[in-house]
Amino acid sequence: MKSLLLGLIAALLLNSCKNKEQNQWSNENMTTTEYASFGKVIISDDAIAAKSMATHYNKMQVGDSINSKMIATVIDVCQTKGCWMTLKLDGQSEVMVKFKDYGFFVPKDIKGETVIVNGFAYVEEQSVDDLRHYAKDAGKTIEEIEAITEPKRIFVFEADGVLLKQ
Repeated sequence: MKSLLLGLIAALLLNSCKNKEQNQWSNENMTTTEYASFGKVIISDDAIAAKSMATHYNKMQVGDSINSKMIATVIDVCQTKGCWMTLKLDGQSEVMVKFKDYGFFVPKDIKGETVIVNGFAYVEEQSVDDLRHYAKDAGKTIEEIEAITEPKRIFVFEADGVLLKQ
């Protein structure tokens, strides 16, 4: 009886070692993506695609908000400080990303790069003054800035953390 019990324990130990070796092998061969982190430290897991986020935004009304984490491509960045950026949602829409409490900035040269943002998404009506301010920050011409004459319903994301794919 003792030898049967010892044999069973030995078999279990050998089996657990075998699984550990397989897990180590697969982890060593996995490719990992490197990120530069800005703001709150976040992880890349569970980020939804920008296209899916566009669907959520299109269902929202002014004043609605949801906590979210999404992965998207940078369209534009504030050229003054890197204090905001716009991200591509889908073929027709984009989202303005602001940083929580103006607490951090991103590099100004990341147009076309992939980022993951964590925070909350909401819809607001942006005033003409704000639209002109952001157009100026983006380096738009005087004519382009003066052509802004009406408020606009926009998608906004307040990020507490950003990961920039390296």
